[in-house]
Amino acid sequence: MPSSKDIKFSALMSFVTTFIVTFVLVSINVGYNELFLFIWMRSWLVAFVLVGLAILFLAPVIRNYLNRP
Repeated sequence: MPSSKDIKFSALMSFVTTFIVTFVLVSINVGYNELFLFIWMRSWLVAFVLVGLAILFLAPVIRNYLNRP
């Protein structure tokens, strides 16, 4: 079971990284038009959920693997 610290870390990391990456990718692929904000926020929400879950559940596995002797 992830601790509250792990959940907070996962949420913050996924928020920051997906916010930046989706902004850049939507800017490059769609450009700035009347639908930019809608497309960016929709893309960000999907990415935020997926990355948040990935960080939450994969980070402990990777941390354990890297801490092996």
